[in-house]
Amino acid sequence: MQVTGKATNLWGNFFQWKMPQIRAFHMSWFAFFLCFFAWFGIAPLMVVVRDELSLTKEQVGWTIIASVAATILSRLVIGWLCDRYGPRLTYTWVLVLGALPVMAIGLAQNFETFLLFRLLIGLIGASFVITQYHTSIMFAPNVVGAANATAAGWGNLGGGVTQVVMPAVFAFFVTVCGFSEAIGWRLSMILAGMVCLLTGIAYFFLTQDAPEGNFKELRRTGRLPEAKKSQVSLWAACRDYRVWALFVAYGGCFGVELTIKNIAALYFADYFGLGLMAAGLMAACYGGMNLFARTLGGVLGDKFGGRWGLQGRVMWLFAVLFCEGLALMFFSQMRLLVLALPALMIFALFVQMSAGATYSVVPFINRKALGVVSGVVGAGGNAGAVAAGFLFKSEIPWPTGLLVLGGVVTLSSMLVLLVRFSPEAEKEARKEFHAAIGAAPAAPQLEPAV
Repeated sequence: MQVTGKATNLWGNFFQWKMPQIRAFHMSWFAFFLCFFAWFGIAPLMVVVRDELSLTKEQVGWTIIASVAATILSRLVIGWLCDRYGPRLTYTWVLVLGALPVMAIGLAQNFETFLLFRLLIGLIGASFVITQYHTSIMFAPNVVGAANATAAGWGNLGGGVTQVVMPAVFAFFVTVCGFSEAIGWRLSMILAGMVCLLTGIAYFFLTQDAPEGNFKELRRTGRLPEAKKSQVSLWAACRDYRVWALFVAYGGCFGVELTIKNIAALYFADYFGLGLMAAGLMAACYGGMNLFARTLGGVLGDKFGGRWGLQGRVMWLFAVLFCEGLALMFFSQMRLLVLALPALMIFALFVQMSAGATYSVVPFINRKALGVVSGVVGAGGNAGAVAAGFLFKSEIPWPTGLLVLGGVVTLSSMLVLLVRFSPEAEKEARKEFHAAIGAAPAAPQLEPAV
C-alpha cells in the first residue's frame, strides 16, 4: 500500500507544528544538525588534541579516515532498519546510542583509544539516511527535493557551527572555569554527547513515522504490508546500476564535503598560519553555506524535474557535480588567504548543491525500497570520504591532494549520465508532480520500502 497524506507545501506550512509532516521535518533536520555537530565536534579541537596526545601526521590521517569509515556500514544497515521499524524508533536509538562514544572520547589517553572512539562516533553519521527517509515519506514529489535538501543542508550546518562553537566552549572551560586544555576538550565533547542523548528522547515523543501514524499501527490495521515483504525490493535495489552510479556521485560530493570538514581547520592553521579560533572561523564559513546551498540544489532539482522530468533532475546533478570538481581544483591552487576564502565559498556552493541535487533524484529510483536506496547512496558519501582520507595521511602536500581530489570529482560526474528512467516512470512522475502542484488531496503519494 502507499503512504498517503503527504504534504504538498513545505514553506507555506513551515510553522504549522501540529502537522506531523512539519514536526518530522523540523525534528529530523535538528537531530541531524546535532549529530553532525557531535560527529565533527573534535575536528576544530584537533590542534590541541594533536599536541596533547603527540599525534603524527599519519596518525591524524588515520583519525580522519576512522571518523567516516564506520558510517559506511551503518548507513547501509540503517536504511533497512527504517524500512522495518520506521524512522521514529530508528532515529531515537541512533541518537541515544551514538551519544555514548561522543562522550567517551573524553576518556582517550593515547592514539589507539582516541582512534577507537573516533571510529565509533562515526556511527551517528547514519542519521542522514533517517533524515532523508523521514522527509521523503512526509512530502509529495513537487517539494520532496526541497524538503530533503533543506533538512540535510541544515543538518550539515552543524558541521560548520561546530567549528566555531566547540572552540568557544573549549575556551569557556579553560579560561572561565579554569580547567586545563587537556580537560577542556574532553568536557566539550561530553557536553555535545549529552545534547544528542536528550534529543533522541525528544524524537521518540514528538514525531511519528508517516502522515497517518507509526508503522507498527499501520501494519496492524493492514494499511501497510509486513516488513518481511520488502526483501525482494531490497535485492532489486542493490542490483540496480543506477543506485551504484549515485553511490559514486554522492561520494564525489558529500564524501568531499566530509573530508574538507575534517581537514579545514588544520589546513588553514598549517598553510595560512591562523590560530585555533581564526582557523575554526574559516572552516565554519565553509560549513555555513549549508544554510542555503544544499536547499538550492534540491529546489532547483525539483524545478528541473517539473520542466524536463526525471531526466532533468539527473542533468542538473551532472552539471553541479562537474562544476564542483573544477571549483575544488581552483581552490587547491590558492596561496593567499584573501583569495582562498572566496574560492572556498564557490567550491562550497557547488559541493552542497550537488548533495542536494543527488537526493532530489534518489526518491524516484525505487519507490518500494526507499530506505535501501537512501542507505546505499548515503554510504557512498562516506566511502568517498574514506578514499579521500588516504590522500591526507600520505606524504603528499595537502594542496596537491585537493587538486587530485578535484580531478577525480570531475571525472566521477560522468557516471551520473548513466542514470536513466523508463518512459513509464517518467510519465508516472510527471503525473504525480502536477497532481501535487494542484494540491489534490490523494495525489501526492510515494511508496516507501515497507
